[in-house]
Amino acid sequence: MKPFYRWLWLVCASIFLVACTTVRPATATQSAKANVKKPGSNTGAFFQNDGPADRIPVNLDLVPDAIPQSEPLIASANKPYSALGMSFRPDPSEKPYRQTGKASWYGKQFHGRKTSSGERYDMFAMTAAHPTLPIPSYARVTNVKNGESVIVRINDRGPFHRSRLMDLSYAAAHKLNIVRSGSGSVVVERVFPVEGSDRIATKPAALQKPDNNGEPYFLQLGAYDRLATAEAQLKQLMREEASSYNDKLAIVNQQGLYRVRIGPFHEDDDAIQAALALDVPPVITR
Repeated sequence: MKPFYRWLWLVCASIFLVACTTVRPATATQSAKANVKKPGSNTGAFFQNDGPADRIPVNLDLVPDAIPQSEPLIASANKPYSALGMSFRPDPSEKPYRQTGKASWYGKQFHGRKTSSGERYDMFAMTAAHPTLPIPSYARVTNVKNGESVIVRINDRGPFHRSRLMDLSYAAAHKLNIVRSGSGSVVVERVFPVEGSDRIATKPAALQKPDNNGEPYFLQLGAYDRLATAEAQLKQLMREEASSYNDKLAIVNQQGLYRVRIGPFHEDDDAIQAALALDVPPVITR
């Protein structure tokens, strides 16, 4: 066979074999993975179309922290619920809360949508979402890496992911310097207003230590007109959870009332542990 015809025959055979080859189409999962842009270490990872706003205010550093206030809880936002196959039970009490974990942020995809509180999400306000903290409530969030700290108002639920503790607004994440990374290790600590002061406390009003110049203080558990009623409560407490605090329980007569109280306490931590064990709303007295 002449060289020219031999070459032509090889070309035709190659074309025929390629045409007979079956090409397996990509699955939907494979296509989705192919379309996912893998961010660099400093660019974060955005859910669906989420991410920074097209126009970001230049004065985000000047956005003030949320100011803790005493607000009524929103009943519909504090009921047990399920999301993404997980069940959550919000805690509407005023228990102190401190937890370390991973915080992420959410942005333009949710901007303007209703939050669990019924309010519209504002990615440039100092707010956050938490699975179980009361709505509304307030928390101090501290970036473990750089020590930066902000106060946010909890007005939404989420994140529904076992590895994340909180979803921050874009503004809060910006001030903590975790926008580019997409998430960061934080300490979340619930804070409360201090009546008659611009300070904040990590304990509810009933557990806030008064300014008594270092003198010992007491937790009042009840105040009654009749001594018999006070004695009945004291006996009940001694039979239940407070049994380990029996030596600190007493009844005093002040201003015409029989007051059941526990103390004295010199350290906040000791008073908090006693109050949690009693399951009775305490009031600090001197």
